Amino acid sequence: MTAREFGKNNSEVVVLLHGGGLGWWNFTDEIELLKPRFHVVVPALDGHAGSGADFISVEENADRIINYIDEKFGGQVLMIGGLSLGGQVLLETLSRRKNICKFAMIESALALPMPMTCRLIKPGIRLSYGLISKKWFSKLQMKSLNIRGDLFDVYFRDTCAISRENYVRILQGNSSYRAKPDLSRCQAKVLIFVGGKERPIMKKSAKLINGLIPGSELVTVKNYHHGELSLNHADEYVEYMMKLIN
Repeated sequence: MTAREFGKNNSEVVVLLHGGGLGWWNFTDEIELLKPRFHVVVPALDGHAGSGADFISVEENADRIINYIDEKFGGQVLMIGGLSLGGQVLLETLSRRKNICKFAMIESALALPMPMTCRLIKPGIRLSYGLISKKWFSKLQMKSLNIRGDLFDVYFRDTCAISRENYVRILQGNSSYRAKPDLSRCQAKVLIFVGGKERPIMKKSAKLINGLIPGSELVTVKNYHHGELSLNHADEYVEYMMKLIN
């Protein structure tokens, strides 16, 4: 597993897990705010640009995160945050290792499978994959994902680096994932975020996660779409994080 690290001289470690199809730059503004105080680590999720590994499953990626934290940080960090696919990897990590972090922030994580969507992914990618290398198509994708325009260059570069096979596996893994009952053993203090403008299944997922993790808090950020909190509102994201930790 590869990762970008910032503020390495700081002792308290914060791990941030990016969304599907994104990269370390998912948290570029959060990094600037956090690195004076924290050692910020942003792993490249499997199948993504710079990861050095194909995507197999959310579960496999969670095992990699656990092994990485065991090897680099003695088995526990201060906080882990995750968006979308990264949020699913975080959910799986928390279900497998109840005390891997003291605090966690789960944003826009799908916790219920969507079998029809999953079945349509392979033929859909077969038809559309060639468009990924077109800048006009990437700009449309960015707009649909509510990613701000100044991130276009890194978004375009990193999406072009994802193979067709990994796109299929990433999207299938995302749409077939179900949160595990073992989340009930989680010992971290957890904040769960969902955008007020997200799809009903995302809101249902957030409520499910809230019910599974003891003592967790669910926050609906009213005017936000999927992933907008961490992507576009770093000040607010870090404010939530500091309140959680303090």
